[in-house]
Amino acid sequence: MSTLIIIDQPPYGSWEGREALDMAFSLAAFDQPVSLLFCGLGVNWLRKGQDAAKVQQKSVERNLAAAPIFGVEALLADRHACDQYGLSETAMLDHASTTDFGPELVSHFDHIAFAG
Repeated sequence: MSTLIIIDQPPYGSWEGREALDMAFSLAAFDQPVSLLFCGLGVNWLRKGQDAAKVQQKSVERNLAAAPIFGVEALLADRHACDQYGLSETAMLDHASTTDFGPELVSHFDHIAFAG
C-alpha cells in the first residue's frame, strides 16, 4: 500500500509540516512506500539555500536531504504552486521533481494524508 503525504504548510512557523515529514520517515523506515507532495506554500520546503537562523529554527533542507536515505520514494512539487511562488526547477532541491496535483496523481496512491 502506497501513501502520499501532502504538505501545504510553509516550512517555518508551524510544526505540522515537520510532523508530516516525521510520519513519512517512519513509514519508509518500516518499508512502507511513501511519497511527499508539496503544494501551496509548502513548495517553499523545496527551495535551496534556506537561512532558517533568522526564525531561530534549523533549515528543513537538511531534513529533506535525508528523505532518500530513509526510503521516501519521491519528493514532488505541484507545478502550479511552484509557478505561483517563483520556485524554478534550478532553485529546487536536486532530488525533487515537479508534477501536476490532481486526480490522476492521487489515483496512484492507496492512502492520502494531509499535514495540518
